Amino acid sequence: MQFQLSGQQIEVTPALRAHVESRLDRLQRLDDKLISLAVVLSVDKLQHRADATLGVTGATLHAQAAEADMYASIDMLFDKLVNQLRRHREKIVDKHQRAVRDERQYG
Repeated sequence: MQFQLSGQQIEVTPALRAHVESRLDRLQRLDDKLISLAVVLSVDKLQHRADATLGVTGATLHAQAAEADMYASIDMLFDKLVNQLRRHREKIVDKHQRAVRDERQYG
């Protein structure tokens, strides 16, 4: 999987990079066929934002979170990505099971 972390108006410290990479394991446990992840950290006045674009087979998922603390926004961002990835996987599995069910019914 390709992983890219960048910052706008903020320097990406090794501690921030380690925090993002530790959260990345949650996504990889859900789906091992992830293509790419691009995370952009930015600061607007007192608001810390984290935006991410996750490429998976068949879709591109996007999430953003804004909090007063950068670590909290990263955590919220990955919670949103995990929920989106779960919904995406359930949709794919449901379509596959429906196709098999229809094949057996008419076969």
